[in-house]
Amino acid sequence: MKIKIWHILILILAACFIAPGYEALARSSKKPELLLKKADRCRKSLYRSSGDRKYRHNWLKCVHKYEIIYKRFPKNDQAVWAMYHSAHLYTHLYTYSGKSKDLDEAVRLYKRLTDKYPGHRLADDAQYLIGEIYYKYKKDYPQAYVEFLKMDIKFPSGDMRPRAKKRLDQLSLILSKKKEKAIKKKAGSKVTLVSVKDIRHWSTSNYTRVVIDLDGPTKYKYHLLKKDPSLKKPRRLYLDLKNTRVTSRIDREIPIKDGLLLRSRAGQYTKNSVRVVLDTESIGGYKVFHLYDPFRIVVDVRRLENGAPKTGSVIALKKRKARKGVRRTSTREEKVSLARQLGLNVKRIVIDPGHGGKDPGCILGKKLREKDLVLSIAKKVAKKIKKETGCEVILTRDRDIFLSLEQRTAIANMKKADLFISIHVNAHRSRKVWGLETYYLNMATDERSVIVAARENATSEKNISDLQVILNDLMLNTKINESSQLAFDIQKGMISKVGRKYKKVRSLGVKQAPFYVLIGAQMPAILVETGFITNQMERKRLVSNTYQECVAEGICAGIRSYINGIALAYKGV
Repeated sequence: MKIKIWHILILILAACFIAPGYEALARSSKKPELLLKKADRCRKSLYRSSGDRKYRHNWLKCVHKYEIIYKRFPKNDQAVWAMYHSAHLYTHLYTYSGKSKDLDEAVRLYKRLTDKYPGHRLADDAQYLIGEIYYKYKKDYPQAYVEFLKMDIKFPSGDMRPRAKKRLDQLSLILSKKKEKAIKKKAGSKVTLVSVKDIRHWSTSNYTRVVIDLDGPTKYKYHLLKKDPSLKKPRRLYLDLKNTRVTSRIDREIPIKDGLLLRSRAGQYTKNSVRVVLDTESIGGYKVFHLYDPFRIVVDVRRLENGAPKTGSVIALKKRKARKGVRRTSTREEKVSLARQLGLNVKRIVIDPGHGGKDPGCILGKKLREKDLVLSIAKKVAKKIKKETGCEVILTRDRDIFLSLEQRTAIANMKKADLFISIHVNAHRSRKVWGLETYYLNMATDERSVIVAARENATSEKNISDLQVILNDLMLNTKINESSQLAFDIQKGMISKVGRKYKKVRSLGVKQAPFYVLIGAQMPAILVETGFITNQMERKRLVSNTYQECVAEGICAGIRSYINGIALAYKGV
């Protein structure tokens, strides 16, 4: 017993003398440069040894060495390299383990790198490798397309863009072939043809929106035919819908006669296809796209106004004038006229209270419904805008009625609105999530934006990915820059006004996502999320008149800021 006690005392004394030296050695070895070199040696040694690569713990040993670096030294350059190599290790590990969780971890690390260090030279490499994981390993081609497409938005000057472009071209072919194969398989298996249920339209002399409702998704083609005087045929825009049939319920011919379109006609073109023809009278441009759940095809037709500039950018116009040596001697009247031509003056605003009627939006319990909250906020916004800006304000709905998403955009276009603002209330599966955020139409660049868009579109996240594949074509005539500026102004206005009244205010920022209600809008258009109904604190605020007034003041302040910005933008033209 005495010997054992003596041994213990020796060990304690030894620890007292050795520990200080050990700690000093440990501190000296904690430099990120040295730690990265050690981790790199571990990784390179692993790659050289085919025997070591067979065992998972060898991979995780190297991963852990890198993890220490980016967790302890997040502000150092070595942290970025550590995160990058760690993600690469997980990707390589998957080729041995076959476990999807390894790929998921690699994606998580690459995304963390692009989000936290967007200016680092490895950021665009990480974004590209996310796309490669979905393309090469997960075989999720729609998501791979989306990830490669993000290169244009997030890293426009990145050196990985050419490689991403090649992948996009390959994926376009793959996706189109997969759709054709699916349709052929469906046709060969004698599946019931998709029914064309209805053709709806909203129109004015300058704009018409036609919606073709079907009871399932289908492939289609469209083409504009020239006028044929010999057959007394006007210009026709026709759509051929594959694997479809016309139901007896649909009107075969619908008169429109709005100055743009004469009529729409639907008929069984072949045994397995339907042709929808839009006879045109005077058409300047058109856009065709489809939406999901339920599947419908949307056709936007507009008149091309004579003499209108083809650009929507004051800055672009200034540059053209500068190149031509034009002196800036415009009168105030000419400036105002120019602003109107460019669609930059704000005289009429359409406010869209989301949901309504049979669509309650987010609900909590039996009485708390998004459609009621946003209608109340929208009315307050309308009142303040009229009073403080003098603009004309139109509500898409002023009572509890149902409007389809495509109808809301059509109203804004038909009324020739200068701004379109859709108001909503947010929700999340976690009750801890809260804050205000504002969206404009573009490709979603983060997972939560996709989820929010899917919920507001009443569709699935998978369909959102499919939509993003064709979103580039839809964006051609969309005022992205103006919408982005409007979104930032309104987000800032809301945070400022709500922050003066409430202590806890969180800005979730301005984001982009493919919201159906914004697609096809011919003016700057945004969607505002005024708080989370699922968060206890914000839920109490949302039902209060005080909070609603604050949000309304913030939106109005943002609009004023946007209008003032326009005045400054074309002041020197």
